[in-house]
Amino acid sequence: MPLTEDADIRALLDGARTIALVGASDRPDRPSHRVMATLQRHGYRVIPVNPQITGEHVHGEFVFRDLDQLGDPIDIVDIFRRSDAVGPIVDQAIAIGAKAVWMQLGVVDDAAAARAEAAGLQVVMDRCPAIEIPRLGLAPIAT
Repeated sequence: MPLTEDADIRALLDGARTIALVGASDRPDRPSHRVMATLQRHGYRVIPVNPQITGEHVHGEFVFRDLDQLGDPIDIVDIFRRSDAVGPIVDQAIAIGAKAVWMQLGVVDDAAAARAEAAGLQVVMDRCPAIEIPRLGLAPIAT
């Protein structure tokens, strides 16, 4: 069952340090660009993933093609893609040993969520961490 309780979402965000943002954009007018900056300001390390801009940098971080290229452990895979594109991303998140997948506002894939949960990952759907952090009053991550 995806996380919906404030206490569970708070615990996930408080325990996370590294977030892979799939669908990161180098365009300032895109929501993923703004959310990445917000998460970085909060103290998370955010690693952008986008095959269309691989090798470029967004907010000072190198952009990777796929999750399987990341060498660092990932706490949350934040998905900025349409619902119909979520399945393979969730499968990659499972394969790399991510702790959680987070589907952004308007993004829902019950089958992918069930696979993630069966593999032991926590799941959040149809929410934005950049909205949840101030709503829950979370303190910045100490570095």
